Amino acid sequence: MAQSNCSIPNHTKTPSSADISITGKCNLKCRYCFYSDEMTALSDLSTEEWKKNIKKLGDAKIMRVTLTGGEPFTRPDFFELIDSVIANRMRYSILTNGTLIDEKTIEAFSIGKRRLRLDSIQISIDGSCAEVHNLSRPDSFDRAVKGLRLLMNEGFPVTVRATISKHNMDDLDAMAAFILEDIGLPSMTNNEASPIGTGCTYKDEVALDHKDILEVGLRLEKLQKKYPGRITAQAGPLAKLRMYREMEDARKTGQPTGRWKMGFLSSCGGVFNKLGILHDGSIVPCSMLHDLTMGNMLTAELLDVWSNSPIMKGVRERYVVPLSEIPLCANCEWVEYCNGGCPGIVQQMQKTIMAPSWRMCYKNFLKANDIKSIYYAYPQEDGQV
Repeated sequence: MAQSNCSIPNHTKTPSSADISITGKCNLKCRYCFYSDEMTALSDLSTEEWKKNIKKLGDAKIMRVTLTGGEPFTRPDFFELIDSVIANRMRYSILTNGTLIDEKTIEAFSIGKRRLRLDSIQISIDGSCAEVHNLSRPDSFDRAVKGLRLLMNEGFPVTVRATISKHNMDDLDAMAAFILEDIGLPSMTNNEASPIGTGCTYKDEVALDHKDILEVGLRLEKLQKKYPGRITAQAGPLAKLRMYREMEDARKTGQPTGRWKMGFLSSCGGVFNKLGILHDGSIVPCSMLHDLTMGNMLTAELLDVWSNSPIMKGVRERYVVPLSEIPLCANCEWVEYCNGGCPGIVQQMQKTIMAPSWRMCYKNFLKANDIKSIYYAYPQEDGQV
């Protein structure tokens, strides 16, 4: 495929951060886990192997790592690995389901510089009550909330992410009130369940369609007005509606958004400053691209992979692939404004990164909702055209 004369952005000399899946083991079986296949297919590295890899990350001058899984707290050596991160001059965050956090966990964090170097702990809460939350994350609500409250009471930097699905899309108001008012968190973020991994098996009961995206997105925007600055999203319905408005505004004004290179497969900027490492040590462009392995931390030269891997170069080169040269998009009226969507979703669903995502397609969104513009979905006072 021919490329435009726009240039690929420079990647950082070394990744500024890395997402590390330290284990494939998990004590839950969530209905939408995108990583479920890899959990069973790959083996966990040992404590000593992870320490060697963490040292390599430190030697490469990576500044921050995010420890995830699986469920990271299932590893008996979890705090030993945290100490290794700290010893190698890095800060860290944790992604967890929260169910294994108890008083002993809180006590363990008090040792050494574990709290000093901790940026955040993100817990997944998918409902205002057990009845809703447990539909997606079985038998876990009470334990997750207990862990969340323990962290809050002890002043930890804790955040909550809600993954929106058909299970909880009617619970959004109650969920926001529970997290922001009852629990008392300063903010919460959200994304959406996708038909990949376990989400593929349960896609009919979890994955949102284009009509759901509009309904949920509008509800979330209403909640943003109720809780100013406290509800955010980098993906999912709220982020999609923002993107669609930016496309509309760019076509109307002739001024492009500054958030992506319009008209190209330019949605992903993460591969220019971060990478992912799977629980067997495999190096990947990101955790959503977990089947695109570029070597293993135990044997590969990390910075060589970062700068020279053909796979990494290929993902970065998406940035200069014009959507107008993709047959599916060539005649679309929105081709000059789109960004093609997340390559991770495309890779998992379509087994290629050089394609747009139908789940992000504005044309399909408008057709499914029988509207001419995202602005037609809003009340008159909110900008109907």
